[in-house]
Amino acid sequence: MPFIKVIDQENAEGELKEIYDEIISTRGKLSNIMSIHSLYPDSMIKHMDLYKSLMFGKSNLSRELKEMIAVVVSKANKCDYCINHHAEAVKFYWKDKEKLNRFIDDFRSIDAEENISVLLEYSHKLTVEAHKITQSDVDALKSKGWSDEDILLTNMIVSYFNFVNRIALGLGVEFSEEEVKGYKY
Repeated sequence: MPFIKVIDQENAEGELKEIYDEIISTRGKLSNIMSIHSLYPDSMIKHMDLYKSLMFGKSNLSRELKEMIAVVVSKANKCDYCINHHAEAVKFYWKDKEKLNRFIDDFRSIDAEENISVLLEYSHKLTVEAHKITQSDVDALKSKGWSDEDILLTNMIVSYFNFVNRIALGLGVEFSEEEVKGYKY
């Protein structure tokens, strides 16, 4: 049960109902992380716009990799809601539950290409030790072929998931097996 009042789909009216309907039409369903914004519908629009820009925008980072970053950040923050949501998305790409479980337990345990591994390490470090990020961390990414644009996007995705993890954890956003399934990837 969330820690604050949430207006559900059945009771939504006016602008909130329109926003819910738009989210459902683009994502397939309404997630609890979106409905937690129901008391400030404008923030829900802005949140969804940022999410779609970062996670679905055209870039050198694949959707699969973006979802992997989401899992790494969410695991570091112990945000079960986001771990489960984004692990479901990774599973959509991998179709390998055992590999996914290993990845969730320890992202370093999978056999990833070196350029992917260094990006995931950066994502983890930015989450748990942001104050220790230095030019050498960015240089390590560049040495594996990542551009400044790729690094900026990675940083924004990591920052976004730190933001969302805190919304979920701080407001008691919950999930069920049914709630994490059925989204458009």
